[in-house]
Amino acid sequence: MANINLNELTKEQIAKAMNCETAEELMALAKAEGMEITKEEAEAYLAEMADVELDGEHLKKVAGGINIYCTPPYR
Repeated sequence: MANINLNELTKEQIAKAMNCETAEELMALAKAEGMEITKEEAEAYLAEMADVELDGEHLKKVAGGINIYCTPPYR
């Protein structure tokens, strides 16, 4: 298994990781994606994410962007 390279994570992987509530869940997700993460790394990630609140623009990027045809004034 490979260690995690944050620059190679997909938006979907990041979104899944943000939904993990425990270090064990995050470790299982990483393993399912073919990566390794220690319990300490998982706990550090969860602690860091607990303090992060995405603003609207960042949330759109993580969610896959926006559709300009459904956003005013392009209706």
